[in-house]
Amino acid sequence: MNDTVRGTVEMSAAMAILGTIGWFVVLSGQPIMDVVFWRCAFGALTLLIICAGLGLLRNRLSLRIIGIAALGGVAIVVNWLLLFSAFSRASISIATAVYNTQPFMLVGFGALFFAERLTLTKLTWLAIAFAGMVLIVEAAPDASDVGTDYFTGIVMALGAAFFWAVAAIVTKKLKGTPPHLIALIQVCVGVVMLAPFANFSQLPADAWSWTMLATLGIVHTGLMYILMYGAIQKLPTHLQGSLSFIYPVIAILVDVVAFGHRLHLSQIVGATAILITAAGMNLGWKLWKGQTPIASPHPVK
Repeated sequence: MNDTVRGTVEMSAAMAILGTIGWFVVLSGQPIMDVVFWRCAFGALTLLIICAGLGLLRNRLSLRIIGIAALGGVAIVVNWLLLFSAFSRASISIATAVYNTQPFMLVGFGALFFAERLTLTKLTWLAIAFAGMVLIVEAAPDASDVGTDYFTGIVMALGAAFFWAVAAIVTKKLKGTPPHLIALIQVCVGVVMLAPFANFSQLPADAWSWTMLATLGIVHTGLMYILMYGAIQKLPTHLQGSLSFIYPVIAILVDVVAFGHRLHLSQIVGATAILITAAGMNLGWKLWKGQTPIASPHPVK
Protein backbone atom coordinates (compact mmCIF):
# COMPACT_ATOMS: atom_id res chain seq x y z
CA MET A 1 0.00 0.00 0.00
CA ASN A 2 1.60 3.29 -1.11
CA ASP A 3 1.59 6.47 0.95
CA THR A 4 -1.28 8.11 -0.95
CA VAL A 5 -3.59 5.13 -0.51
CA ARG A 6 -2.62 4.76 3.16
CA GLY A 7 -3.10 8.47 3.75
CA THR A 8 -6.49 8.38 2.05
CA VAL A 9 -7.61 5.52 4.29
CA GLU A 10 -6.32 7.31 7.40
CA MET A 11 -7.96 10.64 6.52
CA SER A 12 -11.25 8.96 5.60
CA ALA A 13 -11.27 7.07 8.89
CA ALA A 14 -10.43 10.23 10.87
CA MET A 15 -13.25 12.21 9.23
CA ALA A 16 -15.72 9.34 9.70
CA ILE A 17 -14.85 9.21 13.41
CA LEU A 18 -15.27 12.97 13.66
CA GLY A 19 -18.66 12.73 11.96
CA THR A 20 -20.02 10.56 14.78
CA ILE A 21 -18.96 12.88 17.59
CA GLY A 22 -22.40 14.48 17.96
CA TRP A 23 -23.97 11.07 18.49
CA PHE A 24 -21.62 10.28 21.38
CA VAL A 25 -22.11 13.73 22.92
CA VAL A 26 -25.90 13.34 22.92
CA LEU A 27 -25.90 9.72 24.10
CA SER A 28 -23.55 10.47 27.00
CA GLY A 29 -26.47 12.28 28.66
CA GLN A 30 -24.04 14.54 30.52
CA PRO A 31 -23.88 18.35 30.81
CA ILE A 32 -21.75 19.83 28.03
CA MET A 33 -19.18 21.24 30.47
CA ASP A 34 -18.62 17.73 31.88
CA VAL A 35 -18.52 16.17 28.42
CA VAL A 36 -15.74 18.50 27.28
CA PHE A 37 -13.83 18.09 30.56
CA TRP A 38 -13.83 14.31 30.31
CA ARG A 39 -12.99 14.43 26.62
CA CYS A 40 -9.95 16.51 27.53
CA ALA A 41 -9.05 14.22 30.46
CA PHE A 42 -9.29 10.95 28.53
CA GLY A 43 -7.72 12.62 25.50
CA ALA A 44 -4.79 13.90 27.58
CA LEU A 45 -4.11 10.42 28.97
CA THR A 46 -4.28 8.89 25.50
CA LEU A 47 -2.05 11.53 23.90
CA LEU A 48 0.41 11.32 26.79
CA ILE A 49 0.87 7.61 26.09
CA ILE A 50 1.17 8.28 22.36
CA CYS A 51 3.72 11.07 22.79
CA ALA A 52 5.74 8.96 25.21
CA GLY A 53 5.70 6.04 22.77
CA LEU A 54 6.88 8.30 19.93
CA GLY A 55 9.61 9.78 22.11
CA LEU A 56 8.14 13.26 21.81
CA LEU A 57 8.29 13.95 25.54
CA ARG A 58 12.06 14.27 25.20
CA ASN A 59 11.56 17.37 23.05
CA ARG A 60 12.48 20.56 24.85
CA LEU A 61 9.85 23.21 24.29
CA SER A 62 10.39 26.88 24.97
CA LEU A 63 7.98 28.81 27.16
CA ARG A 64 6.97 30.72 24.02
CA ILE A 65 5.89 27.54 22.21
CA ILE A 66 4.07 26.24 25.28
CA GLY A 67 2.33 29.59 25.70
CA ILE A 68 1.20 29.73 22.05
CA ALA A 69 0.00 26.12 22.16
CA ALA A 70 -1.88 26.85 25.39
CA LEU A 71 -3.56 29.87 23.79
CA GLY A 72 -4.66 27.64 20.93
CA GLY A 73 -5.89 25.16 23.53
CA VAL A 74 -8.15 27.79 25.08
CA ALA A 75 -9.67 28.47 21.64
CA ILE A 76 -10.11 24.74 20.92
CA VAL A 77 -11.87 24.13 24.24
CA VAL A 78 -14.24 27.07 23.74
CA ASN A 79 -14.85 25.74 20.23
CA TRP A 80 -15.89 22.34 21.63
CA LEU A 81 -18.12 23.88 24.29
CA LEU A 82 -19.99 25.97 21.71
CA LEU A 83 -20.30 23.25 19.08
CA PHE A 84 -21.51 20.58 21.50
CA SER A 85 -24.02 23.03 22.96
CA ALA A 86 -25.30 23.79 19.45
CA PHE A 87 -26.16 20.13 18.78
CA SER A 88 -29.18 20.06 21.10
CA ARG A 89 -30.43 23.44 19.91
CA ALA A 90 -30.06 23.47 16.13
CA SER A 91 -29.60 19.70 15.52
CA ILE A 92 -26.35 17.95 14.63
CA SER A 93 -26.97 18.46 10.89
CA ILE A 94 -27.48 22.21 10.99
CA ALA A 95 -24.79 22.84 13.63
CA THR A 96 -22.26 20.86 11.56
CA ALA A 97 -23.18 22.67 8.33
CA VAL A 98 -22.88 26.09 9.98
CA TYR A 99 -19.64 24.99 11.65
CA ASN A 100 -18.17 24.43 8.20
CA THR A 101 -18.02 28.18 7.68
CA GLN A 102 -14.51 27.85 9.17
CA PRO A 103 -12.69 28.53 5.86
CA PHE A 104 -14.41 31.91 5.59
CA MET A 105 -13.34 32.84 9.10
CA LEU A 106 -9.76 32.07 8.07
CA VAL A 107 -10.13 34.20 4.94
CA GLY A 108 -11.34 37.10 7.09
CA PHE A 109 -8.43 36.72 9.52
CA GLY A 110 -5.99 36.52 6.62
CA ALA A 111 -7.29 39.78 5.16
CA LEU A 112 -7.43 41.63 8.48
CA PHE A 113 -4.20 40.52 10.11
CA PHE A 114 -1.92 39.24 7.35
CA ALA A 115 -2.79 41.56 4.45
CA GLU A 116 -3.82 38.58 2.32
CA ARG A 117 -5.60 39.62 -0.87
CA LEU A 118 -9.27 38.89 -1.47
CA THR A 119 -10.13 37.80 -5.00
CA LEU A 120 -13.48 38.09 -6.74
CA THR A 121 -13.83 34.30 -6.52
CA LYS A 122 -13.34 34.33 -2.73
CA LEU A 123 -15.86 37.13 -2.31
CA THR A 124 -18.36 35.23 -4.47
CA TRP A 125 -17.94 32.10 -2.35
CA LEU A 126 -18.49 34.24 0.76
CA ALA A 127 -21.68 35.68 -0.74
CA ILE A 128 -23.03 32.20 -1.57
CA ALA A 129 -22.22 30.96 1.94
CA PHE A 130 -23.95 34.00 3.43
CA ALA A 131 -27.05 33.27 1.34
CA GLY A 132 -26.96 29.71 2.67
CA MET A 133 -26.78 31.03 6.22
CA VAL A 134 -29.80 33.28 5.58
CA LEU A 135 -31.82 30.29 4.34
CA ILE A 136 -30.92 28.30 7.44
CA VAL A 137 -31.63 31.12 9.88
CA GLU A 138 -34.98 31.97 8.29
CA ALA A 139 -36.16 28.35 8.29
CA ALA A 140 -38.99 27.51 10.65
CA PRO A 141 -38.04 24.08 12.02
CA ASP A 142 -40.58 21.87 13.73
CA ALA A 143 -40.29 21.92 17.51
CA SER A 144 -39.98 18.14 17.50
CA ASP A 145 -37.01 18.24 15.12
CA VAL A 146 -34.66 20.52 17.05
CA GLY A 147 -34.17 22.02 20.45
CA THR A 148 -36.02 24.97 21.90
CA ASP A 149 -33.54 27.65 20.86
CA TYR A 150 -32.74 27.18 17.19
CA PHE A 151 -31.25 30.63 16.56
CA THR A 152 -28.98 30.39 19.60
CA GLY A 153 -27.75 27.04 18.31
CA ILE A 154 -26.80 28.61 14.98
CA VAL A 155 -24.97 31.46 16.73
CA MET A 156 -23.12 28.90 18.89
CA ALA A 157 -22.06 26.92 15.81
CA LEU A 158 -20.79 30.14 14.20
CA GLY A 159 -18.92 30.95 17.42
CA ALA A 160 -17.40 27.46 17.38
CA ALA A 161 -16.20 28.03 13.80
CA PHE A 162 -14.72 31.38 14.83
CA PHE A 163 -12.72 29.87 17.70
CA TRP A 164 -11.58 27.00 15.49
CA ALA A 165 -10.22 29.60 13.07
CA VAL A 166 -8.49 31.37 15.98
CA ALA A 167 -6.88 28.08 16.99
CA ALA A 168 -5.79 27.47 13.39
CA ILE A 169 -4.18 30.91 13.14
CA VAL A 170 -2.40 30.41 16.48
CA THR A 171 -1.20 26.95 15.50
CA LYS A 172 0.43 28.38 12.35
CA LYS A 173 2.93 29.97 14.74
CA LEU A 174 4.01 26.49 15.88
CA LYS A 175 5.45 25.24 12.59
CA GLY A 176 8.00 22.53 13.28
CA THR A 177 6.51 21.50 16.64
CA PRO A 178 5.24 17.87 16.65
CA PRO A 179 1.42 18.09 16.22
CA HIS A 180 0.74 15.30 18.71
CA LEU A 181 2.61 17.35 21.32
CA ILE A 182 0.56 20.45 20.45
CA ALA A 183 -2.63 18.41 20.85
CA LEU A 184 -1.42 17.11 24.24
CA ILE A 185 -0.77 20.63 25.50
CA GLN A 186 -4.18 21.77 24.26
CA VAL A 187 -6.19 19.04 25.97
CA CYS A 188 -4.17 19.52 29.16
CA VAL A 189 -5.17 23.19 29.03
CA GLY A 190 -8.76 22.01 28.71
CA VAL A 191 -8.45 19.89 31.84
CA VAL A 192 -7.10 22.84 33.83
CA MET A 193 -9.67 25.27 32.37
CA LEU A 194 -12.72 23.13 33.06
CA ALA A 195 -11.75 21.33 36.29
CA PRO A 196 -13.25 24.13 38.46
CA PHE A 197 -16.58 23.78 36.62
CA ALA A 198 -16.80 19.99 36.29
CA ASN A 199 -19.42 18.31 38.46
CA PHE A 200 -17.35 15.84 40.48
CA SER A 201 -20.06 15.47 43.12
CA GLN A 202 -22.42 13.79 40.65
CA LEU A 203 -20.29 11.61 38.42
CA PRO A 204 -21.98 9.36 35.84
CA ALA A 205 -23.37 6.34 37.66
CA ASP A 206 -23.65 3.95 34.72
CA ALA A 207 -21.09 2.23 32.51
CA TRP A 208 -22.79 3.50 29.33
CA SER A 209 -22.11 7.16 30.11
CA TRP A 210 -18.50 6.45 31.03
CA THR A 211 -18.09 4.47 27.79
CA MET A 212 -19.39 7.42 25.77
CA LEU A 213 -17.09 9.89 27.56
CA ALA A 214 -14.05 7.62 27.28
CA THR A 215 -14.74 7.09 23.58
CA LEU A 216 -14.83 10.86 23.01
CA GLY A 217 -11.39 11.18 24.59
CA ILE A 218 -9.67 8.02 23.37
CA VAL A 219 -11.20 7.58 19.90
CA HIS A 220 -12.47 11.04 18.88
CA THR A 221 -9.39 12.79 20.24
CA GLY A 222 -6.38 10.45 20.58
CA LEU A 223 -7.01 8.03 17.70
CA MET A 224 -8.47 10.73 15.46
CA TYR A 225 -5.36 12.92 15.88
CA ILE A 226 -3.07 9.97 15.04
CA LEU A 227 -5.01 9.16 11.87
CA MET A 228 -5.44 12.78 10.77
CA TYR A 229 -1.84 13.85 11.34
CA GLY A 230 -0.59 10.65 9.73
CA ALA A 231 -2.70 11.41 6.66
CA ILE A 232 -1.59 15.04 6.50
CA GLN A 233 2.03 13.87 6.20
CA LYS A 234 1.18 11.63 3.23
CA LEU A 235 -1.45 13.52 1.21
CA PRO A 236 -1.36 16.63 -1.00
CA THR A 237 -3.39 19.57 0.31
CA HIS A 238 -6.17 19.29 -2.28
CA LEU A 239 -6.83 15.66 -1.37
CA GLN A 240 -6.86 16.49 2.34
CA GLY A 241 -9.43 19.19 1.64
CA SER A 242 -11.70 16.95 -0.40
CA LEU A 243 -11.63 14.10 2.13
CA SER A 244 -12.44 16.51 4.98
CA PHE A 245 -16.00 16.72 3.67
CA ILE A 246 -16.61 13.15 4.78
CA TYR A 247 -17.07 14.70 8.24
CA PRO A 248 -20.23 16.79 7.59
CA VAL A 249 -21.75 14.09 5.38
CA ILE A 250 -21.37 11.45 8.12
CA ALA A 251 -22.66 13.90 10.75
CA ILE A 252 -25.81 14.62 8.72
CA LEU A 253 -26.39 10.89 8.10
CA VAL A 254 -25.99 10.17 11.81
CA ASP A 255 -28.51 12.89 12.63
CA VAL A 256 -31.04 11.45 10.18
CA VAL A 257 -30.54 7.75 10.94
CA ALA A 258 -29.87 7.83 14.70
CA PHE A 259 -32.13 10.70 15.75
CA GLY A 260 -34.66 10.89 12.92
CA HIS A 261 -34.11 14.59 12.28
CA ARG A 262 -35.35 15.79 8.90
CA LEU A 263 -34.26 19.06 7.34
CA HIS A 264 -36.69 21.42 5.62
CA LEU A 265 -36.04 22.22 1.96
CA SER A 266 -34.63 25.68 2.77
CA GLN A 267 -32.31 24.14 5.37
CA ILE A 268 -31.11 21.54 2.88
CA VAL A 269 -30.44 24.22 0.25
CA GLY A 270 -28.68 26.45 2.80
CA ALA A 271 -26.54 23.63 4.21
CA THR A 272 -25.65 22.46 0.70
CA ALA A 273 -24.63 26.00 -0.29
CA ILE A 274 -22.32 26.28 2.73
CA LEU A 275 -20.71 22.87 2.15
CA ILE A 276 -20.21 23.51 -1.58
CA THR A 277 -18.64 26.91 -0.94
CA ALA A 278 -16.42 25.47 1.78
CA ALA A 279 -15.30 22.81 -0.70
CA GLY A 280 -14.67 25.52 -3.29
CA MET A 281 -12.55 27.49 -0.85
CA ASN A 282 -10.59 24.47 0.37
CA LEU A 283 -9.98 23.02 -3.09
CA GLY A 284 -9.35 26.29 -4.91
CA TRP A 285 -12.23 26.07 -7.38
CA LYS A 286 -12.33 29.10 -9.67
CA LEU A 287 -15.57 30.79 -10.67
CA TRP A 288 -14.00 33.43 -12.87
CA LYS A 289 -11.20 33.41 -15.41
CA GLY A 290 -9.66 36.53 -13.94
CA GLN A 291 -8.56 36.64 -10.33
CA THR A 292 -8.63 40.39 -9.71
CA PRO A 293 -7.50 41.02 -6.13
CA ILE A 294 -9.59 43.23 -3.91
CA ALA A 295 -7.56 45.52 -1.70
CA SER A 296 -7.52 44.12 1.81
CA PRO A 297 -7.42 46.14 5.03
CA HIS A 298 -4.04 47.05 6.43
CA PRO A 299 -2.78 44.47 8.95
CA VAL A 300 -3.00 45.32 12.60
CA LYS A 301 0.35 46.49 13.90
